[in-house]
Amino acid sequence: MPPWRMDSAIASPSPAVSSALPIGPLLRGLRERQRLSQMALALHTGVSQRHLSCLETGKALPSRAMLLALLDALRTPLAERNQALLAAGFAPHYPSRGWEDEGLLAVRTSLRDFLRAHEPAPTMLLDAGWNVLETNAAVPALMRLIGYTPPAVADGMPLNLLEMLLLPGGLLACAVNGPEVAQAVRQRAQAEAVFNPALAARLRALPGMGSSPSPARPAPAPQGPVLLMQLRSSAGILAFMSAFTTLASPLDVALDSLRMDHLLPADDRTRQALQAALAAAAPPLT
Repeated sequence: MPPWRMDSAIASPSPAVSSALPIGPLLRGLRERQRLSQMALALHTGVSQRHLSCLETGKALPSRAMLLALLDALRTPLAERNQALLAAGFAPHYPSRGWEDEGLLAVRTSLRDFLRAHEPAPTMLLDAGWNVLETNAAVPALMRLIGYTPPAVADGMPLNLLEMLLLPGGLLACAVNGPEVAQAVRQRAQAEAVFNPALAARLRALPGMGSSPSPARPAPAPQGPVLLMQLRSSAGILAFMSAFTTLASPLDVALDSLRMDHLLPADDRTRQALQAALAAAAPPLT
């Protein structure tokens, strides 16, 4: 079983634009979210600006094919595309399977191979709510090095990376530059939460987050080309830079929300410490 494997279903992100809205205002909201004018969207899709205006005011209704084309041009997440189709009176177009669904076996296998291939870099598979669905073996190896124990969760519930990072006594308590990393994490999560009510609710529940975005603090002078997370460990200070990977062309609502969070070793000491920790945890060859 992969380290920290979670058997719960992937939580589908809440729609950014309420499905209670008629299709016209819903389309207008999606267009304005992308900061596109009616003319720009019309030119991109081949729909006349006049007809697009009629769609947004409710004077006309889109066909299913036209609506899908507009939603694609607006880069709408798959969950919201299904909501828009329902608002227009059509059946959802994209399936939404649980992580352990048999239909996702090939995807799960490939992603788990991908996780292993990135060792010794600690890598987590996250959903839209920052829930940890899978990790590679380098993640628990890193936790042992820094002496961090993940919080207890109810049976069948996933760990949440935001809580692991931002709760008192969390991962960032082990960081030399915890406040700087915490600010970067909050800013990213708050930007995502604008269009994800479930994530916004989780953020509000975290200590110090409140009901509105945290005021920006003066940014410290950059110390390098990227922000490094520097963690105290039994092997000394370990330095990491963060990167995200997403699936290029998902056709399932659950897969559309997935991303991998990579902690890339920023120096040889960090890389060697992780390699040694992985080797120490590996079963002997027989």
